Amino acid sequence: MYQADGASSESREDFPCVPHPVMIPGPAGDLEAVLSCPAVANEQVTIICHPHPLHGGTLQNKVVHTIAKALHESGMHTVRFNFRGVGASEGKYDDAVGEVDDLLAVVDWVASRIPAAQIRLAGFSFGAYIALCAEGRREVTQLVTIAPPVNLFDFTTIEQPRCPWVLIQGEQDEIVPAQQVLQWAGEFEHVNVVPVQDAGHFFHGRLNDLREIIMAHSVPPGSL
Repeated sequence: MYQADGASSESREDFPCVPHPVMIPGPAGDLEAVLSCPAVANEQVTIICHPHPLHGGTLQNKVVHTIAKALHESGMHTVRFNFRGVGASEGKYDDAVGEVDDLLAVVDWVASRIPAAQIRLAGFSFGAYIALCAEGRREVTQLVTIAPPVNLFDFTTIEQPRCPWVLIQGEQDEIVPAQQVLQWAGEFEHVNVVPVQDAGHFFHGRLNDLREIIMAHSVPPGSL
């Protein structure tokens, strides 16, 4: 059963799903992370990136938490972590440059603990941008981006992801204009765009719908 603190009865020695955060070595110091393990052991791991560190984004964000719960219920390990300077993570905000390095460090840590890991990346808002930036620098089996902030960061350098990609966008997003996201996404091939009717940026009142969408579009363990 998924728990908010990440604890799981099926925690494995090399991937400690314990009732408290774990610290992962990062390029600017240790990174605070919360892990969850599925009921049945497998090699499926999703790393989840939170919203903007300077605007209250943390691994406890409710959208991030919903992503983790949905993927855990789909039978995957999950890792939520705080970027540098957030929570107990060391360092300071680095304008979305060092944060990509933070994510890559977490990917490498997971790969060192579970050598056969099939790693997925997921991100919400700022975290979606970071996941997109990092995808081409490691072997990734699926990418899930929610409300990528195309109006706030330079997305012109983003290349076509090499893995299956799901983009979820609230149609009533008050921070990231949905039409701008859809127009940007239209420049790519092989992206599964899922608009969510009447959903704002933080999916108020629509988190259960978001959870169901993520579960419906997640790659089931053993299918790769």
